[in-house]
Amino acid sequence: MRSCNVFTVLLSVTLLGAAAQPAQARPKPAQLVAAGSEIGFTTRQMGVPVDGKFGKFSAQITLDPRQPETGSVSFKIDTGSARFGSAELDAEVPKATWLNVPQFPLASFQSSAIKSAAPGKFEVVGTLSIKGSVRDIVVPVQLTQTGATSTASGAFVIKRLEFKVGEAEWADTSMLANDIQVRFKLVLTGLAPL
Repeated sequence: MRSCNVFTVLLSVTLLGAAAQPAQARPKPAQLVAAGSEIGFTTRQMGVPVDGKFGKFSAQITLDPRQPETGSVSFKIDTGSARFGSAELDAEVPKATWLNVPQFPLASFQSSAIKSAAPGKFEVVGTLSIKGSVRDIVVPVQLTQTGATSTASGAFVIKRLEFKVGEAEWADTSMLANDIQVRFKLVLTGLAPL
């Protein structure tokens, strides 16, 4: 009976001690400022660069630059908002051969880890999903701050054929390069200082 009481007291002290420890505060979500934010991409057709951009996307970013490992990043991109600035190309993009917008209206990214690479530079590891295909990627991010505004920017390369973008005769990489460079600039408010 006495040993039971001692055990109860020890358990109570342990639980009270754990409760008294300050919990690690999670950073507050940042707010994406649409004006000035952009996601663009460049491919090469017959060796000639062709630029495009997505007009609609959303982001959920929670990041303390001094403790990046506690953060998370997720994106949703409206694939039907892809534009090249050419009516002919813009009409092709939603078709099944390319982004198949009716079946896959969203592309997405979800981080699994964030780590500091250098002052103001981070590596965001996560999964990119396009047209039903999912791949692991590492996204380098440069973060700059002016007053209360932060700007996250960077670029990375994906292989379009891994995501079944440009099927059938367009799978020929001598006509359309397999590499697509993705660029982003995100204007944010609410991030903690660097």
